[in-house]
Amino acid sequence: MANSGLQILGFALSLLGLIGLIIGTILPQWKMSAYVGDNIITAVAMYQGLWMSCAFQSTGQIQCKVYDSILQLDGALQATRALMIVGIIVTAAGLGVACMGMKCTNCGGDDKTRKSRIALAGGVILLIGSLAAIVACSWFAHNIIREFYNPFTPVNTKYEFGSAIFIAWAGAFLDVIGGCMLAASCPKSKPTPKYPISNRPPSSTKEYV
Repeated sequence: MANSGLQILGFALSLLGLIGLIIGTILPQWKMSAYVGDNIITAVAMYQGLWMSCAFQSTGQIQCKVYDSILQLDGALQATRALMIVGIIVTAAGLGVACMGMKCTNCGGDDKTRKSRIALAGGVILLIGSLAAIVACSWFAHNIIREFYNPFTPVNTKYEFGSAIFIAWAGAFLDVIGGCMLAASCPKSKPTPKYPISNRPPSSTKEYV
């Protein structure tokens, strides 16, 4: 029963993590314009994401533009896109495999040992998908920090972390926790006895002196 509860909790956390990865990948607020130097007071806030860039005006109007061509983007943004998509696909596949191995489902048959191994495989797949997302977010964040502290970067073109990258980070770490729970729910195999156990019934005769 304890393993079943651990599997359900791990699956729920992984599902929330997948939703966080999807939302974080879609949102354009991966980096936002930094208000430093002469750029403290401005009427327009610039946001850039993996798929589009947006301008938020003080009047409440939002103007977004989807990137015209993939080939015009820098290599870091293309790699971040690819890793996030791979992370989402692998995480979704891991959830499907883990669902087959959970004790509360009938997808993987009635063999408990086999279902536990399937759940373990699903947890490992979830860890791989979350690792891809963590690498993507960390790489993107490293580029933001490097450009921010670069003295040759103009002040009005410096950016800082946006909310979308934190959502993606949170989703990836939820997938890590959920994958570890699913992998840890696999019971240890019982050691086989060194000597064969005798099945002979005990003798019912008693000797009296």
